[in-house]
Amino acid sequence: MNLILFGPPAAGKGTQAKRLVEQRGMVQLSTGDMLREAIASGSKLGLECQAIMSRGELVSDVIVIALIESRLKEAEDAGGAIFDGFPRTIAQAESLDGSLARLGKQIDRVVRLKVDDAALMERISKRYAEQGRPDDNPDSFKVRLDAYNRNTAPLLPYYSARGLLTEVDGMGSIETVAAAIDAALDGTAT
Repeated sequence: MNLILFGPPAAGKGTQAKRLVEQRGMVQLSTGDMLREAIASGSKLGLECQAIMSRGELVSDVIVIALIESRLKEAEDAGGAIFDGFPRTIAQAESLDGSLARLGKQIDRVVRLKVDDAALMERISKRYAEQGRPDDNPDSFKVRLDAYNRNTAPLLPYYSARGLLTEVDGMGSIETVAAAIDAALDGTAT
C-alpha cells in the first residue's frame, strides 16, 4: 500500500507515520527528515537546503523528487510507502505518479489531517522551544504554513476526483487520529 499523509507542517503526520511503520511495516518517506539529514551531512546540497529552509521557502521540486525516488524501491520492497510532506504541488503529484507507475505501483490512499492554523502555531512554538529545530522558528513556520495553504490546496480535488482522499480530524488525541487513519486504510471509514 502506498499512502500519502496530507496536511500542513506540524499536523501530526510524522507521529502517525512512525506508528504506521511500526504497526504495518511500511517505509516512511519524510521529505522533512530527508532534508534535515542532508543538512546534517554538511554537504553542498545540505548547505543549500539549509539556506532555503531557514528563509521559510520550499526546496525545489528537482531536489525533493530526487530524494523520494532514491528511496522508492526500498519502500516497495517493504510493502509500501508512507509519503509524509510530499507531494506538495500538482507537479510533484504527477511526478510521483510517474515514478510509481514505472514500478507498476500507484497511490492507494490519501489521508488529509485537518487542523486549525492557530493550533499549529501553538504546536510549533512549543516544539521550537523544546527541540530548537531551525525550520520550526515561528516566523519561518508562518511562511511555510502560508506556502502549504497556497500551493497544496489544488491537491485536494486532484486526489478527491480519483476517489483516494479521506479527511481525518487532526485535532483529536494521537489515539483518536490513529483510529481514524486505520479506518481509512482498512476501508471502514465512514
